[in-house]
Amino acid sequence: MTWTRTGTAAGPAEPPVRRPVAARGRTGARAVALLSAAGAALVAAAGPPAASPAPRVPLPAAMADTGGGTQLITARAGTTAATTGTVQWWQRVNGRWRQRGSAPARFGAGGLVEGGSRVQGTSTTPTGLYDLPFGFGTAPPPPGTAIPYRRVGPDSWWCEDNASASYNRWVQPLPADCAAGESERLAGYPTQYSRALVTGFNYHRPVRGRGAGIFLHVHGKGATAGCVSVPAGAMARILAWVRPSAHPHLAVGTVSGPTALTRY
Repeated sequence: MTWTRTGTAAGPAEPPVRRPVAARGRTGARAVALLSAAGAALVAAAGPPAASPAPRVPLPAAMADTGGGTQLITARAGTTAATTGTVQWWQRVNGRWRQRGSAPARFGAGGLVEGGSRVQGTSTTPTGLYDLPFGFGTAPPPPGTAIPYRRVGPDSWWCEDNASASYNRWVQPLPADCAAGESERLAGYPTQYSRALVTGFNYHRPVRGRGAGIFLHVHGKGATAGCVSVPAGAMARILAWVRPSAHPHLAVGTVSGPTALTRY
């Protein structure tokens, strides 16, 4: 034990007071133990520490194929019944895909369907991976456009007549074997076709009855007849961005299922 003496030099000291140090130690130890137990209970209630989120993989990096180029446009819907979704455009830089833009998208009034089984006249948007042969429009190309671009004139048509030798082709003027009622006069859609990109769907080796005139174009009033559409500003940015040397492609698909965009 420790003895403590109190008093002053002018008077006698008071009797010594004994203070049991050991008792103080036991009380302190109990307090520390209680605090430790309380802290442990709080940690247990809070649960294990949250795991760090996994690095986000860019959409093109999760795809089976991107066309082999360094530019990719993705158009993705929630399900095959959807008529809206999202278009994003991507650039591969030093082996890594980086998003360059995003816009709301519209699809066919009939939803989406696997491109290989699509039937013409169903207003469905074909899923798959397609190249982008050229652009066109009633408006001039946006500044910086490098992809071949054709101005729409009064005699510009897209032949969709299955009996014509020009099936699924730009024609100007309309050939005799291509019925006007089976085709699109491009100047008749000054809003949607103010600017557009032709997709490679059924283009290089056309299959009769599968469909023609599938474009990436500007929004109209609602869902499309099978194309993919975006706002006018987004269409202008995409046209100014795509470069033939980058071998750009358009991938169309859903979030999951047999037509999942990542399968293409």
